[in-house]
Amino acid sequence: MTLRKQLYDGKAKTIFTGPGDDTLIQYFKDDATAYNAQKHAILAGKGILNNLISEHIMLYLKDQGIPTHFIERMNEREQLIRKVSIIPLEVVVRNIAAGSLVKRLAGDHIRISLGTVLDQPLVEYYLKEDALNDPIMASDHALAFGLATGEELDTIVEHTLTINTLMQGMFKSVGITLVDFKLEFGRLEGSNAIVLADEISPDNCRLWDIETGDKKDKDRFREDLGGLVEAYRDIANRLGLDCSALDQERKD
Repeated sequence: MTLRKQLYDGKAKTIFTGPGDDTLIQYFKDDATAYNAQKHAILAGKGILNNLISEHIMLYLKDQGIPTHFIERMNEREQLIRKVSIIPLEVVVRNIAAGSLVKRLAGDHIRISLGTVLDQPLVEYYLKEDALNDPIMASDHALAFGLATGEELDTIVEHTLTINTLMQGMFKSVGITLVDFKLEFGRLEGSNAIVLADEISPDNCRLWDIETGDKKDKDRFREDLGGLVEAYRDIANRLGLDCSALDQERKD
């Protein structure tokens, strides 16, 4: 049996070598971080729920024609994924004003309040660089510094807007408003085709209950609201996912 080799240890996931040269194993941790890891906690079961939710969304998007790195969920905490070269851009889609958007546009000429519904989805790029606190970038920056080609950025935006439409409908059907979310893309090993990578979970989405406005995402941790694991489980339950692995881990 080939021993796994750790390749990367991130804030919420660890990446290991996979069974094939073109695959990796993505392990979901229980770590919760905010403000570029200045705030940190271990929340039992969070990784299990993110693994379940991300699997569900990735499979749904794949069925709708979105190419992804996801192959299969291996167990309660691990996914088998295709090896990609990550493009160092975080792509943020905003449907409703929240988070840093509200803080950045609180001046004399523009003042957008929390909860303002945007006329159209807003797509933003951020440099994936923790040491610089992930600064916002224009597409011209990505082109000028060779982070992506114009064709790749066109593909990323096309996929991003399609994903937004699909996810808005999926979450609306279970009583959730998709406020905003972050995506990452990569070049597929061997072909350089652009595919959706990383994860999609309440860790990188803002999700509000349609009726009550209750937050069902990592803002519960950022804002010291408590109940993060319970909120994530509620999302999983609404999506019809089997959370028995979470219950078994808590018994153990």
